[in-house]
Amino acid sequence: MEIKYWSDIACPFCYIGSTRMKRALKELGLTASTPLVFKAFQLDPTLPVETSDSMVDNFANGHGMTTTQAKSQIEQIMQMGAGDGLNVDLLNAIPTNTLDAHRLIKLANSFGNAELTEKVIDAFYRVYFSQGESIADHGVLQRVAVKAGLPAERVRVVLKGQQFVDDVHNDEIEAQRLGIHGATVRYPRRTVLCN
Repeated sequence: MEIKYWSDIACPFCYIGSTRMKRALKELGLTASTPLVFKAFQLDPTLPVETSDSMVDNFANGHGMTTTQAKSQIEQIMQMGAGDGLNVDLLNAIPTNTLDAHRLIKLANSFGNAELTEKVIDAFYRVYFSQGESIADHGVLQRVAVKAGLPAERVRVVLKGQQFVDDVHNDEIEAQRLGIHGATVRYPRRTVLCN
Protein backbone atom coordinates (compact mmCIF):
# COMPACT_ATOMS: atom_id res chain seq x y z
CA MET A 1 0.00 0.00 0.00
CA GLU A 2 1.18 3.52 -0.82
CA ILE A 3 -0.20 6.65 0.82
CA LYS A 4 -0.26 9.89 -1.14
CA TYR A 5 -0.97 12.99 0.87
CA TRP A 6 -1.20 16.62 -0.20
CA SER A 7 0.33 19.08 2.20
CA ASP A 8 1.78 22.54 2.58
CA ILE A 9 4.77 23.29 4.78
CA ALA A 10 2.80 26.29 6.11
CA CYS A 11 -0.29 24.27 7.09
CA PRO A 12 -0.41 23.42 10.79
CA PHE A 13 -3.15 20.84 10.27
CA CYS A 14 -0.98 19.13 7.65
CA TYR A 15 1.95 19.08 10.07
CA ILE A 16 -0.16 17.70 12.90
CA GLY A 17 -2.03 15.26 10.66
CA SER A 18 1.03 13.87 8.93
CA THR A 19 2.73 13.44 12.31
CA ARG A 20 -0.27 11.46 13.55
CA MET A 21 -0.33 9.38 10.37
CA LYS A 22 3.37 8.52 10.62
CA ARG A 23 3.03 7.69 14.31
CA ALA A 24 0.08 5.37 13.61
CA LEU A 25 1.99 3.60 10.84
CA LYS A 26 4.93 3.10 13.18
CA GLU A 27 2.74 1.80 16.01
CA LEU A 28 1.07 -0.66 13.63
CA GLY A 29 4.41 -1.81 12.26
CA LEU A 30 3.49 -0.62 8.76
CA THR A 31 6.15 2.02 8.18
CA ALA A 32 8.45 -0.20 6.10
CA SER A 33 5.62 -1.59 3.97
CA THR A 34 3.74 1.69 3.45
CA PRO A 35 5.60 4.22 1.35
CA LEU A 36 4.48 7.81 1.81
CA VAL A 37 4.30 10.18 -1.13
CA PHE A 38 4.27 13.85 -0.17
CA LYS A 39 2.35 15.86 -2.77
CA ALA A 40 2.87 19.60 -2.91
CA PHE A 41 0.12 22.08 -2.32
CA GLN A 42 0.43 25.77 -1.59
CA LEU A 43 -2.36 27.02 0.63
CA ASP A 44 -1.75 30.52 -0.67
CA PRO A 45 0.46 30.70 -3.76
CA THR A 46 -0.09 34.46 -3.94
CA LEU A 47 1.84 35.17 -0.76
CA PRO A 48 5.01 37.16 -1.38
CA VAL A 49 8.50 35.88 -0.67
CA GLU A 50 9.11 38.80 1.70
CA THR A 51 6.48 40.20 4.02
CA SER A 52 6.11 42.35 7.10
CA ASP A 53 2.66 40.90 7.89
CA SER A 54 2.24 39.04 11.14
CA MET A 55 0.60 35.62 11.15
CA VAL A 56 -2.28 37.03 13.21
CA ASP A 57 -3.01 39.72 10.61
CA ASN A 58 -2.61 37.28 7.72
CA PHE A 59 -4.88 34.73 9.38
CA ALA A 60 -7.50 37.36 10.22
CA ASN A 61 -7.53 38.77 6.68
CA GLY A 62 -7.59 35.33 5.06
CA HIS A 63 -10.44 34.03 7.17
CA GLY A 64 -12.54 37.18 7.51
CA MET A 65 -12.19 37.61 11.26
CA THR A 66 -10.88 40.09 13.76
CA THR A 67 -7.31 39.89 15.01
CA THR A 68 -8.64 38.87 18.43
CA GLN A 69 -10.55 35.97 16.87
CA ALA A 70 -7.53 35.04 14.76
CA LYS A 71 -5.23 35.01 17.78
CA SER A 72 -7.68 32.82 19.68
CA GLN A 73 -7.88 30.31 16.82
CA ILE A 74 -4.11 30.32 16.38
CA GLU A 75 -3.66 29.59 20.09
CA GLN A 76 -6.08 26.66 19.81
CA ILE A 77 -4.07 25.27 16.88
CA MET A 78 -0.87 25.68 18.89
CA GLN A 79 -2.42 23.71 21.76
CA MET A 80 -3.50 21.00 19.34
CA GLY A 81 0.07 20.71 18.10
CA ALA A 82 1.42 20.61 21.65
CA GLY A 83 -0.96 17.72 22.35
CA ASP A 84 0.93 15.78 19.70
CA GLY A 85 4.32 16.80 21.03
CA LEU A 86 4.89 19.45 18.35
CA ASN A 87 6.07 23.01 18.83
CA VAL A 88 3.62 24.84 16.56
CA ASP A 89 4.48 28.46 17.30
CA LEU A 90 2.13 30.05 14.79
CA LEU A 91 2.26 33.42 16.48
CA ASN A 92 5.88 33.79 15.37
CA ALA A 93 5.58 31.99 12.03
CA ILE A 94 6.14 34.10 8.94
CA PRO A 95 3.29 33.93 6.40
CA THR A 96 5.22 33.59 3.18
CA ASN A 97 5.36 31.74 -0.11
CA THR A 98 6.24 28.04 0.10
CA LEU A 99 6.99 27.25 -3.56
CA ASP A 100 10.76 27.01 -3.14
CA ALA A 101 10.43 24.74 -0.11
CA HIS A 102 8.21 22.44 -2.18
CA ARG A 103 10.74 22.48 -5.00
CA LEU A 104 13.46 21.34 -2.60
CA ILE A 105 11.23 18.53 -1.34
CA LYS A 106 10.90 17.47 -4.98
CA LEU A 107 14.70 17.57 -5.23
CA ALA A 108 14.96 15.33 -2.16
CA ASN A 109 12.44 12.95 -3.66
CA SER A 110 14.43 12.77 -6.91
CA PHE A 111 17.16 10.83 -5.08
CA GLY A 112 14.75 7.95 -4.45
CA ASN A 113 15.59 7.93 -0.75
CA ALA A 114 12.40 8.08 1.35
CA GLU A 115 14.33 8.70 4.57
CA LEU A 116 16.07 11.73 3.06
CA THR A 117 12.77 13.13 1.77
CA GLU A 118 11.18 12.72 5.22
CA LYS A 119 14.14 14.46 6.86
CA VAL A 120 13.78 17.45 4.53
CA ILE A 121 10.01 17.66 5.04
CA ASP A 122 10.40 17.47 8.81
CA ALA A 123 13.20 20.05 8.81
CA PHE A 124 11.06 22.49 6.81
CA TYR A 125 8.08 21.99 9.12
CA ARG A 126 10.29 22.67 12.14
CA VAL A 127 11.92 25.79 10.71
CA TYR A 128 8.51 27.21 9.77
CA PHE A 129 6.55 26.30 12.89
CA SER A 130 9.17 26.23 15.64
CA GLN A 131 11.99 28.56 14.67
CA GLY A 132 10.13 31.57 13.26
CA GLU A 133 12.26 31.74 10.13
CA SER A 134 11.05 32.45 6.62
CA ILE A 135 10.54 29.29 4.61
CA ALA A 136 10.93 31.44 1.47
CA ASP A 137 14.35 32.82 2.40
CA HIS A 138 16.95 31.11 0.22
CA GLY A 139 19.61 31.34 2.91
CA VAL A 140 17.33 29.57 5.38
CA LEU A 141 16.29 26.97 2.81
CA GLN A 142 19.91 26.31 1.80
CA ARG A 143 21.06 25.87 5.40
CA VAL A 144 18.14 23.68 6.47
CA ALA A 145 18.12 21.51 3.32
CA VAL A 146 21.86 20.84 3.49
CA LYS A 147 21.69 20.04 7.20
CA ALA A 148 18.88 17.57 6.42
CA GLY A 149 21.16 15.83 3.91
CA LEU A 150 20.72 17.44 0.49
CA PRO A 151 23.87 18.23 -1.53
CA ALA A 152 24.67 21.94 -1.17
CA GLU A 153 25.40 22.52 -4.86
CA ARG A 154 22.17 20.85 -6.00
CA VAL A 155 20.20 22.99 -3.56
CA ARG A 156 21.88 26.15 -4.88
CA VAL A 157 21.10 25.20 -8.49
CA VAL A 158 17.44 24.51 -7.73
CA LEU A 159 17.01 27.75 -5.80
CA LYS A 160 18.61 29.81 -8.58
CA GLY A 161 16.45 28.31 -11.32
CA GLN A 162 12.96 27.01 -11.98
CA GLN A 163 13.57 23.27 -11.60
CA PHE A 164 10.62 21.35 -10.12
CA VAL A 165 8.15 24.25 -10.51
CA ASP A 166 6.09 22.17 -12.94
CA ASP A 167 6.19 19.18 -10.58
CA VAL A 168 4.73 21.30 -7.78
CA HIS A 169 2.01 22.67 -10.04
CA ASN A 170 1.23 19.19 -11.38
CA ASP A 171 0.62 17.98 -7.82
CA GLU A 172 -1.81 20.84 -7.30
CA ILE A 173 -3.60 20.09 -10.58
CA GLU A 174 -3.86 16.42 -9.62
CA ALA A 175 -5.41 17.38 -6.29
CA GLN A 176 -7.98 19.54 -8.03
CA ARG A 177 -8.84 16.74 -10.48
CA LEU A 178 -9.35 14.35 -7.57
CA GLY A 179 -11.67 16.84 -5.85
CA ILE A 180 -9.34 17.20 -2.89
CA HIS A 181 -10.13 20.38 -1.05
CA GLY A 182 -10.03 21.97 2.35
CA ALA A 183 -11.39 25.04 4.00
CA THR A 184 -10.07 28.20 2.46
CA VAL A 185 -11.85 31.50 2.53
CA ARG A 186 -9.74 33.74 0.36
CA TYR A 187 -8.98 31.22 -2.40
CA PRO A 188 -12.08 29.08 -2.98
CA ARG A 189 -10.77 27.68 -6.29
CA ARG A 190 -7.65 26.30 -4.65
CA THR A 191 -7.86 22.88 -3.05
CA VAL A 192 -5.82 21.23 -0.37
CA LEU A 193 -5.94 18.13 1.73
CA CYS A 194 -4.73 18.66 5.25
CA ASN A 195 -4.57 15.46 7.26
